[in-house]
Amino acid sequence: MEYGEEINIVIVGGGICGLATALALHRKGIKSLVLERSETLRETGAAIEIYTNGWRALDQLGVASKLRQTALPIQRSEEARCLVRSDLVTTLAGGLPLGTIRFGCQVLSVQPDPLTSYPLIQLHNGSVITARILIGCDGAHSVVADFLGLKPPKLFVLRAVRGLTCYPSGHGLPTEFTRFQWENSTIGRIPIDDKLVHWFVADQGYPPDSNISKDPEFIQEFTVESIKAFPEEMLDMVRRSDPEKLTLTHVRYRAPWDILLGKFRKGTVTVAGDAMHVMGPFLGQVGSAALEDAVVLARCFAHKLHQVDISAEGRQMRITQNVIGEAIDQFVKQRRMRLLKLSLKTYLLGSLRQFSSSLAKFATMALMMILFRDPNAHTQYYCGDL
Repeated sequence: MEYGEEINIVIVGGGICGLATALALHRKGIKSLVLERSETLRETGAAIEIYTNGWRALDQLGVASKLRQTALPIQRSEEARCLVRSDLVTTLAGGLPLGTIRFGCQVLSVQPDPLTSYPLIQLHNGSVITARILIGCDGAHSVVADFLGLKPPKLFVLRAVRGLTCYPSGHGLPTEFTRFQWENSTIGRIPIDDKLVHWFVADQGYPPDSNISKDPEFIQEFTVESIKAFPEEMLDMVRRSDPEKLTLTHVRYRAPWDILLGKFRKGTVTVAGDAMHVMGPFLGQVGSAALEDAVVLARCFAHKLHQVDISAEGRQMRITQNVIGEAIDQFVKQRRMRLLKLSLKTYLLGSLRQFSSSLAKFATMALMMILFRDPNAHTQYYCGDL
């Protein structure tokens, strides 16, 4: 890349949200460039639960039919499947034109151009890109969120381990979400197909050595030790898991009040996905909420950008910037209350796991019953047509 390269729309982050956003824009006839710091598609990680609201978004992106063939439906009153993360990422990327994703591009900082106010993206190799529109889909540790001045995500005193276990002769398990709990530990499993099972373990505390999260063998041993009070079939499932698919994370969240009051736009810059609303895994909405973001953001841009020449210079540039700002404001407005409800519910569920006081737990459960009478209402949400 040459210094001073100018691009109309830049998306930082080639994960689920970044790829889905690029695909949504592409389906509306809008070109974008995805900057991904890895050298290849990020297919690390185990699997991700997608509920009805997420499948509705995937239908709008045109990839739902293909993905439904990769996973069995979970026995619920609504559509729910567990997708291998690499299947989802690969399918989203496969719907993009060649050249949309630029690998090996780590963003170090973002700052406004003193002359035009457009964002200048500083990359690790010293080059700079000027973006007319910048969308940060760069996760919980978002450089773009830092530019917007958003408060950093907070930490639950919880860790989450996720993995995949393959049973070559078939697992013989019912296609349902099964969960066991003992004291402060929870283990759950969801079949993906006839041979593959996704599982997770949630427990309090986190290993003091941050490098441990990069050691699959330790994660496996550490997890087996933490669940030794559970049925032997669960321990065997963890022991037989694929070490390369194991992940250990410290559960982070953006506080509900920060969702309510946060300023998610500065000029022509915004964020989506975890960069906007990282939340705990308690509702299984991390992926689905990001897919919703992609559809809504592309729809808002498509509605406004046909009014202007995004590459305009001079006096017309200020008009263009105002129109882009209106599109982002509309996106934030359409998403804020939806995300507030999701973040509040996950915050309360996470707090229940941490409170030692019976009174605090009772008060939290009472509040949840008042605010969220239908426990599955969040999965019936429809983000609208693209």
